[in-house]
Amino acid sequence: MESLYILIPVSLVLVFVIAWAFWRAVETGQFDDLDRPSQDLLADDDRPRPEHEKTGDRPRKPGTDPDF
Repeated sequence: MESLYILIPVSLVLVFVIAWAFWRAVETGQFDDLDRPSQDLLADDDRPRPEHEKTGDRPRKPGTDPDF
């Protein structure tokens, strides 16, 4: 019985903290656009990248090779 004197206030505080966190998430726009991330995955560009983007080198113009 004595444990209820501790558990009930702790549970009420926990409920208020969770409600505050949910309200803050709603107010800051956390749940505004739930469909966009899934559509972004489908609209992703699946074309292979050019070779110079994979290695990080810039494409060289003909005749500007530093090895010659």
